[in-house]
Amino acid sequence: MLKEALAQIPDSSHAKILVRVDGVGATRGLVDHLESLNTARRTVRYSVGWKMTDTGEQAIAQLPETAWEASLQQDGTLQEGYFLAELTEVNTREGWPEGMRLIVRRVRPSGRQLARLTDFEKKTGWRYSITATNIRHMWGIAGSRRPQFLDALHRDHAEVEGRVRTNKTMGLHNLPSKSWEINRGWMPAANLACDLDAWVRLLALHDIEDLPHAEPDTMRFRLYHLPARLARHARSRTLRIDASWPWAAAFTTAWARLTDLPAAT
Repeated sequence: MLKEALAQIPDSSHAKILVRVDGVGATRGLVDHLESLNTARRTVRYSVGWKMTDTGEQAIAQLPETAWEASLQQDGTLQEGYFLAELTEVNTREGWPEGMRLIVRRVRPSGRQLARLTDFEKKTGWRYSITATNIRHMWGIAGSRRPQFLDALHRDHAEVEGRVRTNKTMGLHNLPSKSWEINRGWMPAANLACDLDAWVRLLALHDIEDLPHAEPDTMRFRLYHLPARLARHARSRTLRIDASWPWAAAFTTAWARLTDLPAAT
């Protein structure tokens, strides 16, 4: 799936890529593959969840209390109750890419998390998670090498959960048939609709108020259910839009931008 996702990125955006994956992503094969994608013309950075093991817990136990720093929200303000530390130097493993960093995050466990704590977490009273990344710094971005920046950058990938929710809204919540084959065809069709919706908002609606992150129902109401009439005259077709429609400018702007895009090669 990663290969298919990267294939959708326009050539003009291939030079710098950031891949973020949750806890299932920290496998040797995936990390090695991401490292192999780096070339003289392309920089691939990654931030992936790291499975907690006994080795990781032993490394965390070596950290002095002074190593922990406060976590930050996406807007740069302090995130109360969350703390971070660099784990790279104390959690060494053979065979992993040189320069890969490990950032550990801790928080007091919630009530529903208490039953899933390890013995080490029960002893310390903290719940831990680790992120692996190859980001050492980003040119022109102050503080980009700091654990707080890397942690906030990784946690921003949680927006994917929102896209999963909207994908369900656009057809994946209820499959249309008891037939396996019909449902098998329905799923890629629904995913294709989600991709088209995402690219329309990214390429054509990025600076139009309320639409860059609009929910499917909003997009249907404002743009996709178009109050217009397609008229034919003198071998030409004209789309006549209701003058009272409040989102006519948003539609025509999006249409102009999409039609100006270069054809795929």
